[in-house]
Amino acid sequence: MAVDSIGTQYQNYSPTQLKGQQLDQKDFLRLMTAQLSQQDPFNPVDNQQMVAQMAQFSSLAGVSETNTVLKSISEQLAAQTALLKDIKAAQTPPATPPATPTT
Repeated sequence: MAVDSIGTQYQNYSPTQLKGQQLDQKDFLRLMTAQLSQQDPFNPVDNQQMVAQMAQFSSLAGVSETNTVLKSISEQLAAQTALLKDIKAAQTPPATPPATPTT
């Protein structure tokens, strides 16, 4: 049975750990290779489905990278804002109490 051969082929394989239990592009390529090597030659996987899966994975990777970059930019802006507040507070002269008339 084809499922048994895939199971024994990748018995000692453990997925790459990124953030918890997420799979990365290397894991996806291994799964795709296993799927292609075990498919029925008289009933192959539809090329459009395969391309769609690859496009979705690529899109997801791009969105993930964009989120990482935006988080970094947000942290830098927050640090700059805090620094500017500190500089402004240091440059503002302390308030002097109003002069009281002496009689």
